[in-house]
Order: sequence, then structure tokens, then C-alpha cells
Amino acid sequence: MNKIVHGIVHGNTIELMESPGISDGQEVRVILSISKKSRPWGEGIRNSAGALANDPPEEDDKILEEIQQERKRKSHREIPE
Repeated sequence: MNKIVHGIVHGNTIELMESPGISDGQEVRVILSISKKSRPWGEGIRNSAGALANDPPEEDDKILEEIQQERKRKSHREIPE
């Protein structure tokens, strides 16, 4: 039997929004997927930003400017004859 039941995660517990219709004590296999409507706007990009997710935007601009300036610098050496 396969059935989709929505729920809310609280630590290691998932509170189901409706009865699963399964007898108490029955072993089940749980496959999780995050409901699109439950995710606040922008959370996906914040998750993918990793360590930089909590940095203020001004710091992002500064870092990107430093990268751009580094790219413009002469990076090769002259080979002596």
C-alpha cells in the first residue's frame, strides 16, 4: 500500500495531518520529500549558499569585487632570456 500523508517535522518526530489508516505498531517505510508550499521563499538558495548564507549582502559585494580585481591583475611572469 502506498499513501501520501502530509505532516510537520518536530525534531525526530513527524506529526501527521491526518490518520495514516494503519494499525498501531505496524512497521512502515518512510520516504520524505519537502512540500514546496511549506518552504519559505528563498530558503532553497539560502541552503545552497552553505557557509555564506548568513553573511550580510554588503560582504558579498565586497568579496565579489575582490575576486574581480584579482582577475584583472597580471598573473603571468616574464621568462628571462
